[in-house]
Amino acid sequence: METALTRLTGVRHPIVQTGMGWVAGPRLVGATANAGALGILASATMTLDQLRGAVREVRARTDAPFGVNLRADAADAGDRVRILIDEGVPVASFALAPSRELIGELKEAGVVVMPTVGARRHAEKVAAWGADAVLVQGTEGGGHTGEVATTVLLPQVVDAVGIPVVAAGGFFDGRGLVAALAYGAAGVAMGTRFLLTSDSTVPDAVKARYLAATVRDVTLTRAVDGLPHRMLRTELVDALERSGRVRGALQAVRRAAGYRKLSGTSWRRMLRDGRALRHGKDLTWGQVLLAANTPMLLRASMVDGRTDLGVMASGQVAGVIDDLPSCAELVERIVKEAEVTCRRLTAPR
Repeated sequence: METALTRLTGVRHPIVQTGMGWVAGPRLVGATANAGALGILASATMTLDQLRGAVREVRARTDAPFGVNLRADAADAGDRVRILIDEGVPVASFALAPSRELIGELKEAGVVVMPTVGARRHAEKVAAWGADAVLVQGTEGGGHTGEVATTVLLPQVVDAVGIPVVAAGGFFDGRGLVAALAYGAAGVAMGTRFLLTSDSTVPDAVKARYLAATVRDVTLTRAVDGLPHRMLRTELVDALERSGRVRGALQAVRRAAGYRKLSGTSWRRMLRDGRALRHGKDLTWGQVLLAANTPMLLRASMVDGRTDLGVMASGQVAGVIDDLPSCAELVERIVKEAEVTCRRLTAPR
C-alpha cells in the first residue's frame, strides 16, 4: 500500500508506531520496523549515551527505516539532533514543534523531519519552516492531547498544508487506515495499539489493565500536571483529582525527588524546565513539578508495573482492543483489512 508516507520514509506500509516514553524502546521499534511499519524510538527519558546505545541496538535488530522522537524544548535538543545525524537515523519525530534551526540542520543532513501537532496553525508553521511531514493527533489520542477530534482536525490540516499528513488519535485497525486515507492522510500513527502487542516490554499485569478497560475507563484529566492528559483512570489519578493544591504540591515534590535521583537531572534544570512549562499557562508550581517529572509517573506503571503509583497514558481505543498480537501480526492484519475494505467500497452494488 504505497502512499506519500511510504515514499518519503522508505517503509512498506503507511503505519507509524509512535514514540511512547518507557514503551517505545529498541525491541518494539525493531519489531515494528521488521513488520514494514515506521517504528519511532522514544528518547526523552534517555541520557545522550543511552540514546546513542538505543539507536545502535535498533540497528542491530533491523535493517529497515526507523525514527527517533525528540523533545524540541529539551535543553540538549541540539546534542540529540547531532546524535541522530551521526548515527544515520532516517526520521526525526518531535513531540512539540521544533525550531526552524533544528529542522534546517536535520534536513541538511538528509533526515526526514516529522513534528507532531494538535492544531492547524501549528502544522502550517512547521510546514513553512521546512518540515517534510506532520503527524496530527486528535483528542482521542493518548498522553498530552488537544480538544479537537481527529475527524475534524485531520481534514483541516490536510487542506492547509502541502506535505504528507499522518493521522493519529483513534486508530487501531484497517478500517481506520482507509478512513484516514479517504480524508487525505498519507497514513496513520498508533500508540496504544502498539503498546498492546506481544513485542511491547510493558509488564503483563499492566497490559491486562489496558485490555480490561472500557471506553469509559479512559479519561481526560488536568489533575496530573495541569494540562489535558488522556490516560486510564487509576488510583493515583483519583487521588490527584481529590487532592487540593497543597497536597498535590507535596506529592509533586516527593515524586520530583525520585525522578531527579533516577535521571540524574539537577534541581536547577528541573526548575528551568518547570519555568518553561509554566510560561503562558495557568499552572501552580505543584502542577509544574508534576509536569516536569511526569516521566517518573509513567515509568512506575510502564516499567515497574506499579499501576497504583503511576499513570497509564492511553488513547480511547484501549476500550476496544482485546488482544496482544505481535507487531508483524498486527501490521499484516491492518493491511489486509484495509485492502478488503477498499474492495468492498469499490465493488458494484
